[in-house]
Amino acid sequence: MSEVLVDNAGGVRTITLNRPDRLNALTDGIMALLADAVADAARDASVGCVVVTGAGRGFCSGGDLKGERAAVEISPETGGRVEQSHARLRGHMETARLLHEMGKPTIAMVNGPVAGAGIGIAGACDLRFAATSATFLTAFDRIGGSGDFGSSWFWTKHLGSARARELFFLGEKLTADQAHRIGIYTRLFADDVLRDETMQAARRLADGPRMGWRYMKANLNLAEDGQFEAALDQEALFMGLSTQAAAAIWKAAQKPDGGKD
Repeated sequence: MSEVLVDNAGGVRTITLNRPDRLNALTDGIMALLADAVADAARDASVGCVVVTGAGRGFCSGGDLKGERAAVEISPETGGRVEQSHARLRGHMETARLLHEMGKPTIAMVNGPVAGAGIGIAGACDLRFAATSATFLTAFDRIGGSGDFGSSWFWTKHLGSARARELFFLGEKLTADQAHRIGIYTRLFADDVLRDETMQAARRLADGPRMGWRYMKANLNLAEDGQFEAALDQEALFMGLSTQAAAAIWKAAQKPDGGKD
């Protein structure tokens, strides 16, 4: 079965991350499928609203640290591992750009824990409907990472710089109620009615004035900032640099000579 499921109903396109055994953790494969699914939803005129969610008991736990790394063949055209990792991650992060910029409403249906890159995907959506079992965790500090998928940009915009810095630097897990109170989640529902409530809102949006939504969203995005792609470029670069530095430092600390070369 595919790691990304796509369903259409009444103008609503539902995209589901489908690795429930790993809390929908992201590998290169699932990120590529997700980017393709979101791009298709963005250009399909029959789609009036897009819902992103996760299978099982979680939305997305971030990057899969146990996943296999893509093979690297160094060449003048593609560079080495650093350049190729940056290009690959930046390509995957088109998911966040499209969810944020496509001319139709997008909803993150947060059915459980969300962390790491998952908070970028959720933050990219216009609305976030969450179950009472949902949690919210930046988690980047736990891997020595700086943030990706637009997470630092979105949450600074949504919550303000001070609150975003608190979430990223302190790395504390929030309950659904805590996240709702500070504005992370738009609305909060009991687990057993989350899907029904989300789909009801999605259908209303899909049946609404689609051109109105398109221009309304463009206005709202312009009111925030016109430099989003530059932020994604920097996040993709710094995520690779920071995690590689953290790995190198950890490996050096394991050496009896203190990592001297």
